[in-house]
Amino acid sequence: MKVLLVGGGGREHALGWKIAQSPELSKLYLAPGSAGLNHLGEKLSFGDGELQAIADFAAENAIDLVVVGPEAPLAAGLGDLLAAKGVPCFGPSRAAAQLESSKSFMKDVASAAGAPTAAYGRFTDIEPAKAFLREQTAPYVIKADGLAAGKGVVIAESLKDADAAVEEMLSGRFGEASEAIVIEEFMRGEEASFFAITDGENILPLIDAQDHKRAYDGDKGPNTGGMGAYSPAPVFTDKVRERTMKELIEPVIAEMKSRGTPYVGVLYAGLMIEDEKPRLVEFNARFGDPECQILMRRLKSDLLPALYKAATGGLKGVSLDWSDDAAALVVMAADGYPGAYKKGSEIKGVEAANALPGVVVFHAGTKEENGGLLSNGGRVLNVTATGEDIREAVERAYAGVDAIDWPGGFYRKDIGWRALERDDAERAR
Repeated sequence: MKVLLVGGGGREHALGWKIAQSPELSKLYLAPGSAGLNHLGEKLSFGDGELQAIADFAAENAIDLVVVGPEAPLAAGLGDLLAAKGVPCFGPSRAAAQLESSKSFMKDVASAAGAPTAAYGRFTDIEPAKAFLREQTAPYVIKADGLAAGKGVVIAESLKDADAAVEEMLSGRFGEASEAIVIEEFMRGEEASFFAITDGENILPLIDAQDHKRAYDGDKGPNTGGMGAYSPAPVFTDKVRERTMKELIEPVIAEMKSRGTPYVGVLYAGLMIEDEKPRLVEFNARFGDPECQILMRRLKSDLLPALYKAATGGLKGVSLDWSDDAAALVVMAADGYPGAYKKGSEIKGVEAANALPGVVVFHAGTKEENGGLLSNGGRVLNVTATGEDIREAVERAYAGVDAIDWPGGFYRKDIGWRALERDDAERAR
């Protein structure tokens, strides 16, 4: 099977790493690839934003499956271009991708499907938004309606800060993404992420994970695209899993089909869980980043057939086998991220990290130059590790971090803290 993988971040490196292990793969093409991915397949001359070039290449070269990693090409309609050329695509149409690209669309669908989520309002003007804030209680949740690379969410503790966030967003902080905003009820509990693959009708549940969105230890600092993750998440019990499928995933997939916009691909549900009751925070129209990386580390089965069958309507009866081992990931990011940061600093020791027990390093923002490895993004390396439990996986991941010599970066030192606190409490009993 000839596969074209779209995207070049850590998520795509993990997907390419897993797809490359498939006996069904004959050729892997990469658009645009990365310093990590380029060793697994053939790098093409165009990037993930050149949608027509991707569609033309796929059709002209009889590509059997296009796997789309990032959300932007899906929101821009890459799936539709490929469908028009008869090329199977693992990823939703532009209309279905609105589950991620429009917060208000997602809320409307969730409401129609009866999926539990926070009360909300959508606004395009500052004064009505501020008036709505005064009907709420702190803390206040303000979101850019569109795609903002994981950074378009503000949780304000005071009305003054909430007003400022409204003014900033509706004055163009995130461009088109914040031409409209959504203000939500603050949901209390513990966050977790759950994933399911679907062909538009049949659903294959995957597994859960928990990520760390804030930049600094103790969940302090600005929101980022994710500074680390681990799986399984203790808060995601069997009861939560059952309720998530019955109350969220299944009714939403049915609602999308009934609207004439069936959802194909992987659906990521960001959840807030309290007393084993899941409520929807957000949907993403693709694998999470960095959650995808640890899912791939725990997946024992061949991924490629499941992706192909989802894209071609044949998912019924497909199953996947998962390792009982835990997995953890530590993001190494450039100093200054998620604000301004510099590119081009030298990184050493990645091969040494990869040689450690259970460790695999995925490249999120690197480039090779003159035989060396340089930083080339905000989130630069994803150091993953597996272990018998979360504690061992986390310890191994940090051993991998310690093996890497990169003075230009930083990382959180408390990945997995919720799970480890639970474990400590249980041991103390």
